[in-house]
Amino acid sequence: MAGSPWLIVGLGNPGAQYAGNRHNAGFMVVDLLAERTGGRFKKHKTQADVVEGIVSQAQVILAKPRCFMNEAGGPVAAVKRFFDIPLEHVVVVHDELDLGAGVVRLKVGGGDNGHNGLRSITKSLGSPNYVRIRFGIGRPPGQMQPADFVLSNFRAAERDEVAANVVAAAELVETLIANGAPQP
Repeated sequence: MAGSPWLIVGLGNPGAQYAGNRHNAGFMVVDLLAERTGGRFKKHKTQADVVEGIVSQAQVILAKPRCFMNEAGGPVAAVKRFFDIPLEHVVVVHDELDLGAGVVRLKVGGGDNGHNGLRSITKSLGSPNYVRIRFGIGRPPGQMQPADFVLSNFRAAERDEVAANVVAAAELVETLIANGAPQP
C-alpha cells in the first residue's frame, strides 16, 4: 500500500429529495465504493462527508461535498489539502449529458462542458488536470431543459441499467487505482 492516497469525489446534491436524481450519479458510485470498503460516511471539517478506506490495495478518501454541486470546488480543494493528495490522484465521478445512458468513460483533464460542478472544482483546484469518471445520463427528451432533466429522478424502467452503471463506474475507479492515472 505504498504511494500517495487517492481522493474519489462523488458529485451530487445533498438531501433526501435529490437522492434519486440523475445529477446524483456521482454520489451513487462513491456510496457503492464506501459499502465495498465497509466504511460509513462521516462529517469532516472540510465541508464534505468522507470515508477513509482501501480500494485496490491503495489508501483512498471517498468524499461527498455537503453543498450544492455548483459550489463543490471549495470542499474538494479542502479535502485534497487536508489529506495531502496530489492532483493526479484526484478523481471526480459525475453525471454527463453528452454520453448516452449506460455509458461510463474515464477522462483526464479537459473543459467543464457546461457542468457547473466541474467548473467549480477546476477553479478551486487551479487546474483541470484531474481524473473524471463520466457517468452517461443522455440528453433530455423533447424540449425539456437540461437543468430540469439532471434534477429529475431516474425512471423506474431505468433503475436496473442505472444500478449496473453504478457498478461499472465503481469498477472503473478500482481499475484506475490499481493501474495508476493516465496522463492528461
